[in-house]
Amino acid sequence: MAALLYFYPVPPPIKKTPSNQGKLIFDQPLVPRATPKTASKVAPKRRKPAAKKKKGLSLQWKFVITGLLLILFSPLYYGYVLKLFTSTTRWILDIGEDPNYRTYKSFDIQIPKRYTIHGIDVSSYQGKIDWTKVKAMKDDDVSIKFAFIKATEGVSSVDPYFQRNWREAPKAGIICGAYHYFIPKKSGVWQARFFLQTVKYESGDLPPVIDIETLSGVSPEKMRVELKDFITHVERKTGVKPIIYSGLVFYKDYLKGHFDGYPLWIAHYYKAELKAGANTKWSFWQHSDKARITGINHVVDFNAFRGDSLSFQQLLIK
Repeated sequence: MAALLYFYPVPPPIKKTPSNQGKLIFDQPLVPRATPKTASKVAPKRRKPAAKKKKGLSLQWKFVITGLLLILFSPLYYGYVLKLFTSTTRWILDIGEDPNYRTYKSFDIQIPKRYTIHGIDVSSYQGKIDWTKVKAMKDDDVSIKFAFIKATEGVSSVDPYFQRNWREAPKAGIICGAYHYFIPKKSGVWQARFFLQTVKYESGDLPPVIDIETLSGVSPEKMRVELKDFITHVERKTGVKPIIYSGLVFYKDYLKGHFDGYPLWIAHYYKAELKAGANTKWSFWQHSDKARITGINHVVDFNAFRGDSLSFQQLLIK
């Protein structure tokens, strides 16, 4: 057999050039290296969750908060709080007292609670009065709304402070009425004339008042005759029914049943209730003679009106 000869091609020599000196160049393409199995995998970075947008207050809550702020900053709110605090304090202080007849420390007397219109009566005994201070004084729900002022006595005596009181009290906003101290042994007509010469009434004043407290040495019948003359003359001249003032005992003994058609003002002190009889239609009650009033240097008689503000207005001179 003939021998087969194999010839292996010899690669051409590598020419050295300046750019490939020191380097081996192969015709075979380069194959990328496999990543070693021992190489640790790098964990991908976690993306932070997007922050949730905070939701604002709903429109309904905004209205609620606005309403609360308006209430908190309102003077009326603090008025309610103060009233509640005052009422609570007053309730604590009144424990053990008659709820219809409690003590008012400012006035230094006990005052029946069922009445809402209060007043005083004055004469020269009280001296010079600062009526502005009288009007401004207030303790809880009690203040001075009216005043009866002494004008005359008998047929010749004028109270020295009448004109000043009659002028200054209305300026302070107090509703006024004038009264005459009646002396039964003197002419009722002459006393009425003297009284009306001294007092000039105007619309908005309280009716004239006749103060009868004693018999002054005459019989009850004689007293009633002169009193009737006085009342008739005043009513004819003023066009209004005069108010009759008297103590409870004197009224029951000598007046009851004789002048029932006229407004009545009764004095009866230091009681929670005026017990003048179910059929007695009284309008004013003088329940204390020792009240302390700001602007007055002496004790004062204190009175309550029986009725509401409407009935009080209807009593005034038109």
